[in-house]
Amino acid sequence: MAEKFHTELKNLKTETLEMAHFGRSMLRSAVDALIRQDAVLAESVVAQKDQIHLMEVRLEEHCYQLIALNQPMAKDMRVIACTLKVITASLRIGQYGKVIANIVKEISDKPHIANLMSIPHMADLVIDMVDDAIGAYESDNLRLIRDFSSRDDTIDALRHSIFREGITYMMEDPKNISRCTHYIMVARYLERCADHACKIAENVQYMETGERVEIH
Repeated sequence: MAEKFHTELKNLKTETLEMAHFGRSMLRSAVDALIRQDAVLAESVVAQKDQIHLMEVRLEEHCYQLIALNQPMAKDMRVIACTLKVITASLRIGQYGKVIANIVKEISDKPHIANLMSIPHMADLVIDMVDDAIGAYESDNLRLIRDFSSRDDTIDALRHSIFREGITYMMEDPKNISRCTHYIMVARYLERCADHACKIAENVQYMETGERVEIH
């Protein structure tokens, strides 16, 4: 019975990693579509929203079945608890990718202002955090997430910088208001994705050590 349970737990983790990479891919593709003003790529991201939702429903159900049928304890229970958090965070990251993709469809008809300001750089840093959070969950390697607090501070500072720069361009020319508002919202969505990466990291830390930490 224990061997069967641990095989199922391993399979659950593998499928959860697939979902995490899927959500990450939606975000990466949405940002690429924004940078390149590629409305076709953006539409392909939006079309994936149902697929990631189905993944969430199926994997959550799998988690609840493992709990109900096996009544896991200690580390095994922490793995399932962490997995549930990874599922939720992956869904949110994918959903933010979808929202950014919808913005691309609205603003792909005119050139970018100031080369998108710092958004491409911010997006790279956020996606690196998502990658490291997923990697820590996969490999149990806490070194990947030990500097998340300072990395999250950098993301917050970039969002504030983009906000201030966007306001400046709005004041210079009212025609920039709509586009800069979208840029500011994209920066906010990227910040939220970094927050979800931090939540994954917090839960991986708990899964591995049994200690709860808050990354802020």
